[in-house]
Amino acid sequence: MKYVTVQEMISIEKAADVAGCTYGDMMEAAGKGLAEEIQSRYHGFPNKSVTALVGSGNNGGDALVALDYLQTRGWKSTVLLCRERSQNDALLNRFLSGGGRLVDWTTGKCQVDEIDRELSGAELILDGVLGTGIRLPLREPIRTILSRVKERLSTVDPRPIVVAVDCPSGLDCDSGEVDPACIPADLTVTMAAIKKGLLEFPAYQYLGELCLVEIGLPVDLPEFNNIPREVITKDWVRSVIPERSPAAHKGVFGTALIIAGSVNYPGSVLLAGKAAYRSGAGLVTLAVPGSIYSGLIGALPEATWIRLDDAEGYLTRSGLTQIESALGRPTACLVGPGLGSEKTTADFLESLFALDTLPPLVLDADGLRHARGLTEWPHVIPVGSILTPHPGEMSTLTGLSVAEIQADRLGIAERFSREWNQIVLLKGAHTLIAEPGGRTKIYQGGDPALARAGSGDVLAGVITGLLAQGVSPFEAAAAGVWIHGQAGKLAAKKKGSPAAVLAGDIIKTIGSVLPGG
Repeated sequence: MKYVTVQEMISIEKAADVAGCTYGDMMEAAGKGLAEEIQSRYHGFPNKSVTALVGSGNNGGDALVALDYLQTRGWKSTVLLCRERSQNDALLNRFLSGGGRLVDWTTGKCQVDEIDRELSGAELILDGVLGTGIRLPLREPIRTILSRVKERLSTVDPRPIVVAVDCPSGLDCDSGEVDPACIPADLTVTMAAIKKGLLEFPAYQYLGELCLVEIGLPVDLPEFNNIPREVITKDWVRSVIPERSPAAHKGVFGTALIIAGSVNYPGSVLLAGKAAYRSGAGLVTLAVPGSIYSGLIGALPEATWIRLDDAEGYLTRSGLTQIESALGRPTACLVGPGLGSEKTTADFLESLFALDTLPPLVLDADGLRHARGLTEWPHVIPVGSILTPHPGEMSTLTGLSVAEIQADRLGIAERFSREWNQIVLLKGAHTLIAEPGGRTKIYQGGDPALARAGSGDVLAGVITGLLAQGVSPFEAAAAGVWIHGQAGKLAAKKKGSPAAVLAGDIIKTIGSVLPGG
């Protein structure tokens, strides 16, 4: 699914029109797709009653087309016209010819009792008043109409299902800002591509479930196909996960080397190692401070181990020789979880990054914090490494405040990926993965089940496991984020609440969410 700004979507539609797919064709396809989505989800409603708030723009047109299709399937439909449409509007006349009922609210003088009357008994409200091009704040009389409808819906029991056409009315589809009059949707059916603002906050909280329908764009339309930003989907993840032949052996699926852990954070290495195995790595080798080895080995007997020289439970430069001797076999390397902040560990990492024999690298947690202290650090670590900062770590790496980063997550991730010549995976709600060549993947979702100590170690392990199997770094990072997120959702379902999920629970559900698993 493409991820676009409002202006990009306008340019796409204009190019499609020039190519022969007219605006009318696109509206017909969008409305039909909207109707099919409603019919498939809500066909069991007893009265099959839909009331649509319709504006003057394309969203209103999409809604009218959808209503016409729904009427042929037995739905009783009413249009509450909130903004004027042409007297000769073909879509409005088509709706009326199909048996629809029209109530004119364009004067803005609809009273509370009229709103109560029109919403009473409605099973589904279709919000097609305002589209993706609006700017806030809302103007009158639309703001008053939406406010009154929103207030009424908050008191109705049972509350009708609200379906937003492309976006909830009163939502800025670039910035994610929301007018107080915006009506929260249960389902948002967006057209052709995910608009940038829909995955910003607070907008995302108003969408309900988000789904996409096609609008019949030409398959060879460069203005659409060349958009480098995409939302990660299950089908895409399935396409990049290696197939597992019945004749395969463990060597086919690579070796993940994980350099992690310290006396104060011994569990990090186990979480990362187990996750790497669960994501399909053939062999996982764990390199840990020698003094904590004996307390770990029984917890993951499937791994092979390297006991590194250490000083009181933290890595030292003298452990590098042991790593060098092991570098012939690994096909991916994870550095960072639980290493701690000791100076001796920083010395070890400086020497490690100087090696020219490192396999593809994932740099996480304490590894990132130590890397920041190195001179010209983005050019010291191997080019094309996967960096996995959360906003606080990104603040340390960039010198920007967390507030600045969160205000422009997409721009920040893409900017520093280019500047550092590294893959940047900026964690958080709607995690972003940007690569220096300009491609960006976005994970749709923010699950509180993942807001738990150790969850980041699991993510890093999943990515490393995919990387070890030969998945290219950008694809491994993006697929790993999707797998991790879906595993968190499933773990929350199994435990009954996101609050009850531990990092180890996420690992246990990885196999159930792997595409093809």
